[in-house]
Amino acid sequence: MAKKGNEAPGKGFSEQLLRWDREQNRRQMPWKGEKDPYKIWLSEIILQQTRVEHGVSYYNEFVRNFPDIKKLANASEEKIFKLWEGLGYYSRCRNLIATARSIALERNGVFPKTYEEIVTLKGVGPYTAAAISSFAFNLPYAVVDGNVFRVLARIFGIDTPTDSTEGKKYFAQLANELIDKKKAGAYNQAIMDFGAMICKPVPHCDQCVFNKSCYALLNKKINELPVKEKKISIKKRWFYYLLIEHNNQLAIRQRTAKDIWQQLYEFPMIENTQDLEQDGILARAEKQNWFIRGKYEVVTQSPVYKQQLSHQLIAGKFIHIRVKNKPAQADWQWVNETGLGKFAFPRVINQFLQKAREQSLF
Repeated sequence: MAKKGNEAPGKGFSEQLLRWDREQNRRQMPWKGEKDPYKIWLSEIILQQTRVEHGVSYYNEFVRNFPDIKKLANASEEKIFKLWEGLGYYSRCRNLIATARSIALERNGVFPKTYEEIVTLKGVGPYTAAAISSFAFNLPYAVVDGNVFRVLARIFGIDTPTDSTEGKKYFAQLANELIDKKKAGAYNQAIMDFGAMICKPVPHCDQCVFNKSCYALLNKKINELPVKEKKISIKKRWFYYLLIEHNNQLAIRQRTAKDIWQQLYEFPMIENTQDLEQDGILARAEKQNWFIRGKYEVVTQSPVYKQQLSHQLIAGKFIHIRVKNKPAQADWQWVNETGLGKFAFPRVINQFLQKAREQSLF
């Protein structure tokens, strides 16, 4: 159940926060203070599930390549996915493309100006809609992200789990009560910056402007708040990639199924729930007519490469095979080693390719 401690800041919360923002906040980001809703939307989509430090270079590259939403809408999907490569959560990229094309086609490139319209855009939920609405149009909608959960839970002593239905509703209501309606954009940026700079998972309480009234600090509950009730279950998947080479070209294919990395490219791959011996992998590939027994040679097999996703752990191995006869697989493309750079691959494949180039394996 939610609870509050010591009549925490209440009415003076927003004023104190905005004073901290004016006098002490030195956090710099390329989109900070931006009023163009397209660029704000772009930054918010990139930052979904991505740390700011990692997202900055991607934002700068997208703005450089696509300075407005029409340029983005008219670009090829392959170019957009290649620029997105390495950010992960590729459904965000698909939503980015769909929304850009929708606004370009149906609204002549003019971004919607109300929260109600913005929240209907593909890939935009209440948090992102609140961010765009407040930053671009100063509309009084509070953002509630991980930083905000942490700040409010600690200062006001809220022990309702942030990932529960009750908790999400309670925090959203409190956030909207606290927001300075005349300075909504500045307030939202300030509370997110405060969570990122001061009220971090390991906080700088000595620098906190609320340290005389913070419930968590006064009651020694810094490490207990905020509360989460759900534990993430991690699924492990083994991906065995076959680098099938014929006449100095390698086979690649696009992932089209509704799974991780949809629309990215990969080498022909065999998946299993546990580690397989090389003979077992090759036998399965032979059954799928990828190559013929006795008419190929195994060049190398890589060590295990891993990529951690939010709910999955991918373990990948790469087997380089040289074939005498070119397989007739309809969904394969054949490219030389240089041509691989034009395609967007998952991070686990790019890790392998970078190592292979360093060791001159191709």
